[in-house]
Amino acid sequence: MVDKSWGSAPSPGFRIRTNASPDQRAAERAEAREARAAERLAANEQRVQDRAVAREAEAQARERARTERRETEQQAASGDPHAAAAQRRRSSGRKDVVREQRDTRGYATVVDAGRMRELAKRGASIAGLAGAFGITEAEVAQILAAE
Repeated sequence: MVDKSWGSAPSPGFRIRTNASPDQRAAERAEAREARAAERLAANEQRVQDRAVAREAEAQARERARTERRETEQQAASGDPHAAAAQRRRSSGRKDVVREQRDTRGYATVVDAGRMRELAKRGASIAGLAGAFGITEAEVAQILAAE
């Protein structure tokens, strides 16, 4: 059971007697109810306005921080294309990385005759095999003929 005093001002231990008629007392209660409702409404409106002002201030602060961060990132990455690409933002979250061309001049391809035969069985052309293994077409034909 809920106590009548919860959420309201304590009532006096005795009834206050007035000379007001029941209609007058009902009117006084109605006025008091309307006054409390008006106070609640004013407090709610003030709270909503305060929240709107705070949200706007926070949004402006976030936007300022975002622009400052972008400016510093652009200044830091202005000389280095790799850093600029790494800082670029994409909706997918993928990082833009500038591809580097590797220096493959020192690389050596192992000419594996068995692998070359297997690729030829799968349909690789003699010209394609020669290009992939870095040898002449005549050498590829000789390896395939030695089968």
